[in-house]
Amino acid sequence: MDPTPAQEAALLEQCRHARYVWNLALEQWSMWSRDKGATPGYIEQARQLTEARAEVGWLRAGSQTVQQQALRDFDRAVRNFYAATHRRPTWRKAGLQEGFRIVGGQATRVVKINRKWAKVSVPKVGWVRFRLSRAVPSAKSYRITRDRVGRWHLAFAVVPEPISAPGTGEVVGVDRGVTVSAALSTGELLSCPGLSVSELARLKQLQRGLARCRRGSNRRRRKKVAIAKVHARARDRRKDWVEKTSTGLAGRFDVIRVEDLRVAQLTRRPTPTADPDRPGAYLPNGRRAKAGLNRGILANAWGVLVRRLEHKAAGRVEKVNPAYTSQTCSVCGHRTPENRESQAVFRCVACGHRANADVNAAVNIAAGRAVSARREVPGRASPKREPQLATST
Repeated sequence: MDPTPAQEAALLEQCRHARYVWNLALEQWSMWSRDKGATPGYIEQARQLTEARAEVGWLRAGSQTVQQQALRDFDRAVRNFYAATHRRPTWRKAGLQEGFRIVGGQATRVVKINRKWAKVSVPKVGWVRFRLSRAVPSAKSYRITRDRVGRWHLAFAVVPEPISAPGTGEVVGVDRGVTVSAALSTGELLSCPGLSVSELARLKQLQRGLARCRRGSNRRRRKKVAIAKVHARARDRRKDWVEKTSTGLAGRFDVIRVEDLRVAQLTRRPTPTADPDRPGAYLPNGRRAKAGLNRGILANAWGVLVRRLEHKAAGRVEKVNPAYTSQTCSVCGHRTPENRESQAVFRCVACGHRANADVNAAVNIAAGRAVSARREVPGRASPKREPQLATST
């Protein structure tokens, strides 16, 4: 979006209203206990909002549509939490969760200016210009958000149709890694773009400067904005790569098989262990190395790639048990840790097959070759089993 300075100030005011109402509703919901009655629902909170608007001029100056929609969004978030489909609603913080949603007749008021630009009507703000990245869909609502860099975005609430299968019957396996973001069973190696060498040096320089700034100073605020811009550049590249890669895979293959990895658990920090001999001290747990691995996993978008594949190729994504897929020969099925000659080279000690280690694992994933983590004689090929697949819903 490209708001004027006056429109940007009005949009920020709407964000403050939505955040204030959301946090009030969350506070009421969080105060529940067994000895108290039920917390107010949406109807009661909407009545309380009307009373608050009559008494508080700051709220009355804002849009009632935006504030009531914040209550509706919170009510939906609570319902989703109780249905175990989403996480618990959390507090919205200034500068982090900036945005609001518009539903109703106003949402359809979009006027195209030319081939690249259009404008949308926002309550209490007026007509705001935005850049057309694609054709405007027929939507009943839209959300306006502001990221940490200060960019405004407009998103219409439309669920796109899944990509149709090509009908060729081809199956592909996708092995996700840190050095190679995604290795396909076809032999393709895909890498998620990140920051360049000069951008990393710039980021390091800014972080050193931030450490020398006084808290609360304008110089520190400028440094934080500059660092956020660098991170936003990497995030935009990562998102663009995920969208293009998932669209390409969904349109080329009928079945897409990936490892069944729990990325949230994989990227957890190690638990500190107290040193029994030194009170107040802790034993080494490799947290620095684990932090580097976590950054590599998140930078290669392991979870986002599979999630977008499940959206675009609904019902065609199958998750395979990842146990020993990187140690099993894709030609003869022999499994032993000695097959991994190095991180990048796979050489079977039984048949001599050589291949890229990630591609070999992707071939095993495509064939559904996975074994359970059970006790077996090292170096002995595991017996053939039926593929263990878990079709995503």
